[in-house]
Amino acid sequence: MAVRVTGDPGHPPTRGSLCTKVSRYLERTYHPDRVLTPLRRIGRKGLGKFEPVSWDRALEEIAQRLGAIAARDPQAIVPYSYAGTMGLVQGEAMAQRFFNRLGASRLDRTICASAGGEALQYTLGGRIGTDLEQFENSRQIVFWGTNAVASNLHLWSRAQEAKRRGARLIAIDPYRSLTADRCHEHIALLPGTDGALALGIMHVLIREGWLDRDYIEHHTLGFEALAERALGYDPQRVATICGIGAATIERLAHDYWHVRPTAIRLNYGMQRARGGGNAVRAIACLPALAGHWRDPAGGLLLSSSDAFEVDHAALTRPDLLAGRTPRTINMSAIGEALARAQPRIEALVVYNSNPVAVAPQSSRVAEGFARSDLFTVVLEHFLTDTADYADMVLPATTQLEHLDVHKSYGHLYIVANNPAIEPLGQCLPNSEIFRRLAWRMGLTDDCFAETDEQIAAKAFVRCGAAPYDWERVRREGWQRLEVPPVYAPFASGNFPTPSGRCEFFSPRLAQMGLDPVPDYVAPYEGHASAPDLARRFPLAIISPPARNFLNSTFVNVQSLRDTESEPRLDIHPQDAAARGIGEGDWVEVFNDRGSFTLRARVSDRPRPGVVVALSIWWKKLTADGKNANEVTHQLLTDLGRAATFYDCLVEVRRVVR
Repeated sequence: MAVRVTGDPGHPPTRGSLCTKVSRYLERTYHPDRVLTPLRRIGRKGLGKFEPVSWDRALEEIAQRLGAIAARDPQAIVPYSYAGTMGLVQGEAMAQRFFNRLGASRLDRTICASAGGEALQYTLGGRIGTDLEQFENSRQIVFWGTNAVASNLHLWSRAQEAKRRGARLIAIDPYRSLTADRCHEHIALLPGTDGALALGIMHVLIREGWLDRDYIEHHTLGFEALAERALGYDPQRVATICGIGAATIERLAHDYWHVRPTAIRLNYGMQRARGGGNAVRAIACLPALAGHWRDPAGGLLLSSSDAFEVDHAALTRPDLLAGRTPRTINMSAIGEALARAQPRIEALVVYNSNPVAVAPQSSRVAEGFARSDLFTVVLEHFLTDTADYADMVLPATTQLEHLDVHKSYGHLYIVANNPAIEPLGQCLPNSEIFRRLAWRMGLTDDCFAETDEQIAAKAFVRCGAAPYDWERVRREGWQRLEVPPVYAPFASGNFPTPSGRCEFFSPRLAQMGLDPVPDYVAPYEGHASAPDLARRFPLAIISPPARNFLNSTFVNVQSLRDTESEPRLDIHPQDAAARGIGEGDWVEVFNDRGSFTLRARVSDRPRPGVVVALSIWWKKLTADGKNANEVTHQLLTDLGRAATFYDCLVEVRRVVR
C-alpha cells in the first residue's frame, strides 16, 4: 500500500515540489468510488447503472461487437483519447497498434494544444523553446495566456527567483489570475485579441528601429513581409481591438527591447479562439525580431515536446494499416461527428479522456453518446460523466500501479514511471487491456505480445545527442537530454524549419493556400466580428482550469473539490450591477447553444465584459447537471483544427432556485 506521495528533491526541474493536485494523488488512487471490476450497463445510457462482469465476459462481448462492426467497415470504430495519462506506453502505444491493425478511424487529437503546436511548426520548426531551468536568469518574464501558479509550478518558482533578483513580471490575460496577482503588471485584453497585441508590439519595434538586424538577416526568413503586415497595426488600432490603452502597447514594446533578456512563457489559453494559431505565430516571431534568442534566459517557451525524438513508428506501428488510409475524426467536433459523420460511427472506445464533460457544446456530445445504436467502451478509474453512457466500463490502473515512460512538454528530461503498488482490484494497465482485446479478436501480430518494458525500451530514437538508455532511466528515474548545460536552442539560428531560419514568412503555409505571414484573425464571436450576436449575448466567457482541477481530473477528489467549494461565475461589479446580480446569487449563463446555472462571485478579477467560469466540473457534481461546455461551440481554430473554448459570447441573468 502506498502511504505518501512526495517530490524528489534530486530531480532538477521539480526540485522536490508537487502541485496541490498531485500531492493528493493517494486520495484519488484509494478513492472509495474506484472502478475495480469490469462493468456492463443495465440501465438507460447516461444513468450510470451497471453490473459487474468478469474480464472474460467483458472482453468476449467487446470483441464480438467490434469484430462485427469491423467486418462491415472498420472506420465505423472510433478511438477517443487524450491526456488522462501522457505516458508513451499507457497513452497510445498498444492502443494505436490495435486501432491501426483494425483499420479504425483515426482521431485528430486537437482539444488542447494543436493550434499552438502547429503554429510553432510553421514558425520555429517545432515545439522547442527556452529551457525551464534558465527562467530564473531572465530580467523580464511575460506570462502570456498562462496561469503558471496553478499550471506550471516549477517554472513559477524560477520566476519568483528571477523576481527576487530584480526581474519584472508581466501577465497578459483577460482575467486577473493568481499569477497576474503576483506580477508587477497585468494587461487585461479582450479574449481572442492576442494576435493583434503581438502585431502592435512589432509595429513599435519596427517603427523605432528596436531590432536585432544581424539576427534578422542571418537567422530569419520574410522580414519585409512581416514588417509590411505589422505596419497596419499601429498602437491606436490595436488598443481598440484589444480594449487596452495605446500607451500600454508602446510601453510593452519599449521594455521588450530594452530589458534583456526577456522570456515569454506562452500557454494554451490564448490559442483557444478562432485566430489562436496566427496569434501564436505572431508572438513566436518576437524573440527573433528583438534578438532574445541569443541569451539562454531569453526567447519563448510554449512546449518542449519536440526536443524529444520519440520513435512513434516503433510505438504505434502505422505499418499495421497495410496501406489503408482511414478517415479522420476531429475530437473537438465529436458531437457533430456522432450526429452526421458518414460512414456512421457505430462504436467508440474512450480512454484517457472524459469527452461528455470536456468536449465543446456538451449537450450535443451527450446527445451523441446517448444514441441507442452506438456501442461505447470506456477505460476508466471512475464512473465519470462519459462512463455513465458506456455499454462497458473497464477498470484501468493509475500512475502508481503501472509502468510507463514520459517525455515532458515543460522541461528537458525523460522520466520513468515505475509502479509503486500492485493494481487494485481487477484493474489492468491500458496496454494490457488492448493487448488482451487484440488476442480475443484473433490479432496475432508479434507486436501485441510485447511487454510494457519492451515498449518503453524503444520509446525514443535517442536522448538528445546521447543514446536513450531505458535501463538507466528506469533505475535513476530520469535522464536529461544530451544538450549543453546552459542551453540556448536558437542562439545561432539552427531552427528546425526547412530553411533553417525562424520563418516570419512560411513557404509551407503559402503552398497550402494559407496566409504565410501572421495576421490578426478576429474571434468568431466578438463585438466587432459578430455585432448582431453580441447585441443579444454581450459577455465573453472563458473557462480556464480551476487551480485544484486538471481539466476534469481530480474533480471527484473530495479535499480538492472542497477547496474549490462549488462552481462559480466571476463577474465584474459593473456587469453584475447592470443585471441586478449580487454576491452569491444563482445565475444562469446562456446562449443559443445551451445554458448552465451556478453562483455569482462579484469580482474585479475579470475585466468588464468578460465572465469567467473556472472549470471543468463533472456535470453530475453540479447543481443542474451542466458545466461551462454547454455554451461553447464546435468551430475550429485557423491552424491546428483546435477547439475554440474561449471564443464564446453569452448573457447572464439572475435566477431564483
